[in-house]
Amino acid sequence: MNKNLMTKLPALNLKPQAFKITQEGDKLYIFDEIRKKHLLLSPEEWVRQHFIRFLIQEKNIPSTLIQIEGGLKLNQLQKRSDILILDTYGNPLILVECKAPKIKITQSTFDQAARYNSIYKAPILIVTNGLQHIYAEIQHNLGQYKYLPDLPLYSEILANKKKY
Repeated sequence: MNKNLMTKLPALNLKPQAFKITQEGDKLYIFDEIRKKHLLLSPEEWVRQHFIRFLIQEKNIPSTLIQIEGGLKLNQLQKRSDILILDTYGNPLILVECKAPKIKITQSTFDQAARYNSIYKAPILIVTNGLQHIYAEIQHNLGQYKYLPDLPLYSEILANKKKY
């Protein structure tokens, strides 16, 4: 593999991972263990794959409950959510919006994810660019959210789900 292409992949504020990366011509592909296929390695995909591993390895989220690039309709437009984590009954639990590392996480970035979440109504919303991670607990019944310092473990989120 061309080392020049690999050096273009930025270090993230997530634990380094050993991914299956292949090269075809001047393009890199990363193996997505959830979808069981190789995907073009864009900066956003680099963040998404790292964050999926973080969710599984550090927050104990079962990989079988992770949905990637699910379709949703918002204001008559077809959109895609980056990562949706379900509870064991198939209800949305966590919505994650991934951005490329060079994209700053701003209020408008958070608002975009919140609009997507208005469809899913997941109680936890995350926005990440791999360098900065914003976690928010959403209380849909009150129309309020509260920023969290960290993402709780999956079991803790399930235990607290009734308060949403």
